[in-house]
Amino acid sequence: MKSEFARAFKQVISDKGLPEEIILEALEEAMAAAYRRSVGASSAQRLTAEVDTETGNVVVYAEKEVVEEVQDERTEVSLEEAKKVNEETVLGDLEMMESTPDGFGRVAAQTARQVIQQRIREAERGAQYEYYSQKIGEIVTGVIQSVQRHEVTIGLSINAEGKMPRSQQIDKEYYRVHDRIRALLLDVKETNGDPKIILSRGHRDFLRRLLENEVPEIYQGFVEVRAIAREAGHRSKVAVAALKPGVDPVGACVGIRGVRIQAIVRELHDEKIDVIEWSPNAEEYVVKALSPARVLNVFLDKEAEGMPTATVIVPEDQLSLAIGRRGQNARLAAKLTGWRIDIKSLVEAASEALFNLQNDPRYAYFADKEAENVPAIEAIMKKKAEGRPIQPEDYRELQSFTERVEKGFLQRRETLHEKRKARISAAFEAVPADAYDLPMLTLGLPSRAQNLLEENGYENVGELGLQVLLDKERIDEIDGIGPSYLEAIEDALAVMIGYKTLPADLEIDDTFTKEDIDKLIRNMGKEEIEEEEPESADAEDTQAEDELEAADVENIKSEDEAETADEGEIQTDDEDDVQDEDEGQIEDKEDEEDKEDEEDEEVEAVEEKEEIDPPEEKG
Repeated sequence: MKSEFARAFKQVISDKGLPEEIILEALEEAMAAAYRRSVGASSAQRLTAEVDTETGNVVVYAEKEVVEEVQDERTEVSLEEAKKVNEETVLGDLEMMESTPDGFGRVAAQTARQVIQQRIREAERGAQYEYYSQKIGEIVTGVIQSVQRHEVTIGLSINAEGKMPRSQQIDKEYYRVHDRIRALLLDVKETNGDPKIILSRGHRDFLRRLLENEVPEIYQGFVEVRAIAREAGHRSKVAVAALKPGVDPVGACVGIRGVRIQAIVRELHDEKIDVIEWSPNAEEYVVKALSPARVLNVFLDKEAEGMPTATVIVPEDQLSLAIGRRGQNARLAAKLTGWRIDIKSLVEAASEALFNLQNDPRYAYFADKEAENVPAIEAIMKKKAEGRPIQPEDYRELQSFTERVEKGFLQRRETLHEKRKARISAAFEAVPADAYDLPMLTLGLPSRAQNLLEENGYENVGELGLQVLLDKERIDEIDGIGPSYLEAIEDALAVMIGYKTLPADLEIDDTFTKEDIDKLIRNMGKEEIEEEEPESADAEDTQAEDELEAADVENIKSEDEAETADEGEIQTDDEDDVQDEDEGQIEDKEDEEDKEDEEDEEVEAVEEKEEIDPPEEKG
């Protein structure tokens, strides 16, 4: 029959949920500490204790020196006593001898109580950290223990406590003590005390995990959640894609009569959730992301200042729906797709296209092509300004006109951009890498010409060669450099590095200043142009999510209640409040001379409209 100690020992193990070895180790170290304190043993003396878990008996062993005559029983033992333990011991050896004092059990129990409790608590903390660090990103269930202004404390399993800061709560959600609640385990931080467990109900991954729990097709891998944009407590947009043919991803998430999505809506305090199908076609994806609004056209501008911009054209009666309350629908669509979204009504877009044709030199090519259609468009715009009714065929004419002008302009600019890149690439290939290390003196030019070139910043043969290839008129414009000097420069370069001009099919009207050449050399290298591949929408969305998550965790660790900044910017001309809430716009300033060069090339370049590849995929 088990002793009272054995039953108590087993009870502690059961209550604390800890391994027997940890509790036993804590007991033995506590007994050794109690012995050291009771007899006043030195901290340098080696001590061990053994606890019999059945009887509760404690045996303490102390390291002692073997001597002929014992002066201090705490640290010395006679040779005769030492030989009972080890027959081969000799004087001066150190032996572990049993040194349990009389009545030590009662003294040990009183002295070791605090030490045992501390060790058990440390073991509990270690077990909690180990357990919850493996559950980061998963949903956990707990009971609300306290509700404070800045955070909610939630009791979890194995006696752990989680904190849900205000920034991670669902807006306007009411929390009551003793209610059971589910939350995302966002982060676990090891501290000197209990591990700091951060929970969240406002994070987008909480919605992701709820979808995985409610939709078997997601859990089984038939449907994938591609992107989530969420404003907790108000509205979310989820893009899903089917990984198995024949599966309807949106229908699987919504469920029969919406039973699946409604269960998630109730969990999220009636948060509105739009589920759309992800598309590899960027234009189609943007259209779906702006649902339930009806979209007429989408123009994708990858070269826009700041970040890639999608200009969306909608009917006038759909403008407020597309923008959403305080810009929410457009803002969420921008986060979901990774595009900056500019929403315009059809009449506004047609008016802007007409203005560009008449005033913007970059649109001169299309002004000639649309000359016959402009009067009809002006007549329609006049009717609109006078408040007269516009017929459906008039709206169709406006839509067709806007699409021809804006999409044609973007396609033409993309074509010119590709030709410009090909021209620059050919120029870099024509100039050998070692030419950038050759001083101007090696060309053998007249001293006056050499001095003029050096005064204008041309320090080596490679830079001069690039300038002559890309825009030799810049050399001719230098005061003192005439046609004869320019011909001498071209001949010297042809002899030195073996080229004369670029291929005829790469000759387009484009201007390059000395500053442009220097920038090209810095950014593209001396041997080749670094082709910059545009990131896919999946990569952009993943990067945005990672940045937002990192910002969330950092804000929590510093206990900063500031909300993380919105990513992506939506700008509309009709709603000022949309601009106010778009905090994710990236300021990407370009050099003014580059912008002028680009405008010149678009006006004077190729006269025929060329087909270009479809827009890069964005997820």
